[in-house]
Amino acid sequence: MVDRNLFREFDVDDDALDEALGEDWEIPDELYVKEAVDPEQIVTGTVLRLNGDEVLVDIGYKSEGVCLIDEWTEEEGPPKPGDEVEVLMEDLDEAFGILLLSKRKADRIREWEAVTNLYGEGDQVSGAILRKIKGGLLVDIGVHVFLPASQVDIRRPPSIDAWVGRDIECMILKVDENRRNIVVSRRKLIEERRAKMKEELLARITEGDIVTGEVKNIADFGAFVDLGGIDGLLHITDMSWGRIGHPTDMVSINDKIEVKILNIDRENEKIALGLKQKFPSPWDNIDEKYPVGTKVAGEVVNVMTYGAFVKLEDGIEGLVHISEMSWTKRVNHPNELVHIGDEVDVVVLGINHQKQEISLGMKQTQANPWDDILKKYPEGAKVSGTVRNLTNYGAFVELEEGIDGLLHVSDMSWTRKLTHANEMLQKGDRVTCEVLSVDEDRRRIALGLKQLDGDPWNTTIPEKYAPGSVVSGTVAKVTNFGAFVELEPELEGLLHVSELERAGKTPTVGEELDVRVLRVDSADRKIGLSLKLDASDEEFEQQVREAEELSTEQKNENLKGGTEDAGPLFALPGQD
Repeated sequence: MVDRNLFREFDVDDDALDEALGEDWEIPDELYVKEAVDPEQIVTGTVLRLNGDEVLVDIGYKSEGVCLIDEWTEEEGPPKPGDEVEVLMEDLDEAFGILLLSKRKADRIREWEAVTNLYGEGDQVSGAILRKIKGGLLVDIGVHVFLPASQVDIRRPPSIDAWVGRDIECMILKVDENRRNIVVSRRKLIEERRAKMKEELLARITEGDIVTGEVKNIADFGAFVDLGGIDGLLHITDMSWGRIGHPTDMVSINDKIEVKILNIDRENEKIALGLKQKFPSPWDNIDEKYPVGTKVAGEVVNVMTYGAFVKLEDGIEGLVHISEMSWTKRVNHPNELVHIGDEVDVVVLGINHQKQEISLGMKQTQANPWDDILKKYPEGAKVSGTVRNLTNYGAFVELEEGIDGLLHVSDMSWTRKLTHANEMLQKGDRVTCEVLSVDEDRRRIALGLKQLDGDPWNTTIPEKYAPGSVVSGTVAKVTNFGAFVELEPELEGLLHVSELERAGKTPTVGEELDVRVLRVDSADRKIGLSLKLDASDEEFEQQVREAEELSTEQKNENLKGGTEDAGPLFALPGQD
């Protein structure tokens, strides 16, 4: 009899079946096969034989199943006839009546069932990282699971390539039964463990404890040290009593270091750590090591516009201000004398314990040349030097390195009226002068050039230009109060405007004139002239008296104006 249940899934009507087949119809083998194929069903079969790269398996049905030989691993070795094997029924090749089987898929399903029977979401598992895949890593925990790159560690590593081949512990985050997919996290497992460790650590530690930690991260301002569940900050200023440029000068990633707990903020779960605090501060006995006035050697570690910092020992640096670098040199920038790395001798000038600052001096290691300046440059001594700088009021003459004297324009010539020092001297000129005065307190030396020769106003000029004598000269300058006539190089006389009006003359610069000397004022170093050459003695005396009166009036005006000499001799009152 025909088992009608075999045809139920094909929706064949019973009457139609009886009519078509009758009682003696023999059911085709392929109908049995179709009924037997239950996709995704795992069955146990027996290996019948190997045919090339195919393995024929008897699973108890009319037709044999076929499985590829490469689904057996190298560790398992090739199958042998008679071996029992679990396979997954995948499909029926209707053209050939062959049932397609998969041992590999059956193995994966059994592995999945074994893992999901043992573990669920939130459970801890372990496995080996097989390879890098898109977005993360493939991990073998009995089945292949996905570890996202963001879940590899507490801080996402810049590259996950180095994790391939490592055995890890992780936590199952998600199980997708339909897609047979599992996502795991190593980070979640670490965070949970650290949370427990953090709680225990905060309950155990106190300020002042010495603990061991591992450097996990480094920034410009310091390093983060894992104390076991919580990170503490080791600030760069707490790494060393000495100067360091960057935290990497002291520590490296993964270093195991001992640190001192400086402060614990339990509310915000923050810990401040110190490395230098494990050792005594070098400032503890600073007065004994570096008494004021002591000469010591040090290394220049930094140079600023205002001075240089000199390291006396680790943690002890002093400032040599630019003003304390040289007794004599005009230092515009400390780099003119020192550079980083230079070994220098210094003298301790002062210590500020509150601010932990030391003032140092370089120039104090040498004798101050101004201490015996009067012996080296006594008044009246003749000295030689080089013109270093020129101004409208004089020239600075370098007598030795750092020692300058001022040669004022008024002390350059007895006769010549100078408006700028460059009218007589140039930079670099070598000159010999006389020391006029020395001011030790203000560190100034006054020099004179004209003093090397006798004053002609007291000797030759009154004799050569006696009143009444007629001389020749050239008009050098014309002003509103008269004309200056050059009688000889560096010697001029004045034709007052009243004399010009008397003679009805308007001279021009460069014009040669014969003039008559009215008077010579040696005290004020001035000569009065007249164009009237043939005046009688009586007229000449009158001219002289008028010239003296004008001179007196001019001096009175100058005194009222508060100046020693605001204008030329014989200038009219009120005129410049």
